[in-house]
Amino acid sequence: MNRFERLEQIRRLDPYRDSLEIYRLSSAYEFPWDYTRALELALYRTYAVPSIGRLLAATAELTDRPQKRYDDTSLLLDAVVEHGFDSIQGRTAVRRINQMHRSYDISDDDMRYVLCTFVVMPRRWIDTFAWRRLSRHEVVASAVHYRTLGRHMGIKDVPRTYEEFEACLDAYEEAHFGWDEEARRVSDATLDLMASWYPRPLAPLLRASTLALLDEPLLRAFRYTPPGDATRAFVRRAVRMRGRVVRLLPPRRAPHHARQNWEIKGYPEGYRLEDLGTRPVAGVRGCPVRHPGASTAE
Repeated sequence: MNRFERLEQIRRLDPYRDSLEIYRLSSAYEFPWDYTRALELALYRTYAVPSIGRLLAATAELTDRPQKRYDDTSLLLDAVVEHGFDSIQGRTAVRRINQMHRSYDISDDDMRYVLCTFVVMPRRWIDTFAWRRLSRHEVVASAVHYRTLGRHMGIKDVPRTYEEFEACLDAYEEAHFGWDEEARRVSDATLDLMASWYPRPLAPLLRASTLALLDEPLLRAFRYTPPGDATRAFVRRAVRMRGRVVRLLPPRRAPHHARQNWEIKGYPEGYRLEDLGTRPVAGVRGCPVRHPGASTAE
């Protein structure tokens, strides 16, 4: 099997009818490491919207139990990719996602923005750092996949194309990125979590490396001191070099899903999808409430 044979397979599929299969081939075979990093940064990016960052701080899930929150989010989202929307696992994962989100008063605008990060940030990361750029089939399939997820979540006015997702994300960030003390606490807790996956002496280096991968609007929103030009250039060059090395390796023959990531540490004895996530109690940790007019879609 040559390095580009799976890309040829992807191009033989229909990006609308076969969107899930294309997204699975792309995320689990071609770019599993890159999708993991990009989706981590996508979720992290949402904290810079104060309404999102404050809610996450109020629930305390990312400040008190960051590893569990990381694990649950990754496992629930990837269960849909691995098994499909119509599978028992996919329906269970979407049901849990909906049950959690409906417990809080979250605006459709914020929900739509978070969905946009899942579409846009992987493309930007992969086109910048991975061993090849995403094909048009993969870009379209990703937009179709997350539009379908948005429909199952009952989100209104979900963008239809990648270009609409990207325009929505850029406009929302320009309008809403800003400083919030509670959001900064969530950001710091997430950086600490990522550093905790490695030996403690490396923590300062890992924090600096992560900040070097963030863009200026994000750094300004959290009021982080920007890394020096030399640090930023070195880190980005190192990640690009990894992509060049991967290009020379044989293609992956078995899928790699999120549940196989070594960063998932909270369930050494296994887990059940229906047990993942939170079960908020009204009046506790962020005053969760039933969102008025929420859809019952799964």
